Amino acid sequence: MAIIPVILSGGGGTRLWPMSTPAKPKQFLALTSQRTMFQLTMDRLQNRAVFGAPIIVANAAHAELVEQQCGQNDAVLLLEPCARNTAPAIALAALACRDPKAVLLVMPSDHVITAPDAFIAAAQAALPCVEAGWMATFGIAPAGPETGYGYIKMGAPLADGVRAVDRFVEKPDLALAQAMLDQGDYSWNGGIFLFRADVYLNALSIYAPEMLAAAKASMSSAIYRGNQILPDADAFAAAPSNSIDYAVMEPATKSTDGRVAVVPVEMGWSDVGSWDALFDLNVKDEAGNAVTGTVRTIDAHNNLIHTDGIRVSVQGVEDLIIVANGSEIMIMPRGSSQNVRDFAQG
Repeated sequence: MAIIPVILSGGGGTRLWPMSTPAKPKQFLALTSQRTMFQLTMDRLQNRAVFGAPIIVANAAHAELVEQQCGQNDAVLLLEPCARNTAPAIALAALACRDPKAVLLVMPSDHVITAPDAFIAAAQAALPCVEAGWMATFGIAPAGPETGYGYIKMGAPLADGVRAVDRFVEKPDLALAQAMLDQGDYSWNGGIFLFRADVYLNALSIYAPEMLAAAKASMSSAIYRGNQILPDADAFAAAPSNSIDYAVMEPATKSTDGRVAVVPVEMGWSDVGSWDALFDLNVKDEAGNAVTGTVRTIDAHNNLIHTDGIRVSVQGVEDLIIVANGSEIMIMPRGSSQNVRDFAQG
């Protein structure tokens, strides 16, 4: 049975403002290569011996961008009329499947995976457990005591390369993050999941029945237009807004009936969740600067400088993030890029 990829592409990408905007969020930008984040995600899913036609869940306002960048004629485009977070979005995709037992590989459209073979191998390792009714998440091998990610405490082995989830841990402070790394058996929660469509919908019926009812109502009145599915706007707006982690995975882990597994994997993963993360990913010049666009530097070191056209010239500065996009220019110290949301909201 082919695995059905579900690509979540409804995010706003506010942490990469001013390049990422509501009209064109980060998944549709070329930030780490000549291809966009969305296109790189689609590239990983080309093998039809492993993957079936993808379901792309996107903001209705981005339909044209998705169509332009998709590159796969068999893709189904499921257009959310409003943003209700990941759990309702995945419910729409599960309901759109013709086979209720279809195995869904759910992933964001804006992550970097530099070892796609390891990614596919992890999915295949979890497949027998998933076909038997388990819900699996991918556990990213921690590169350090990161405070910006949630963690997964791994429990007993279930199969080769697959373990039960003992518990999910909220984003920790630095001391707790380091303690978890020292203890071992913890991984980052990368937000990538593998489960059968019917198993996920059954979990929703237990842990978030109002969400499931709203998703079903929106799909029962959906408009089908070519490869596009447009769920009913009023019905979908009634769905509680919640993530899959909070709505399904965490309560299932705490339940005696819940079967939640984790596949630990090293696959060169990054969620590119900040300008600091992008600095770490990008190639540096001899002075340690990560430069994109038309830039001149003199005696400048360890800066991220990203411009979409206007020439940026810097001298005698270090450890800065400098981003120019259209009429917007942002400058801040490296290490503080999580504060970008303060600008994006204004």
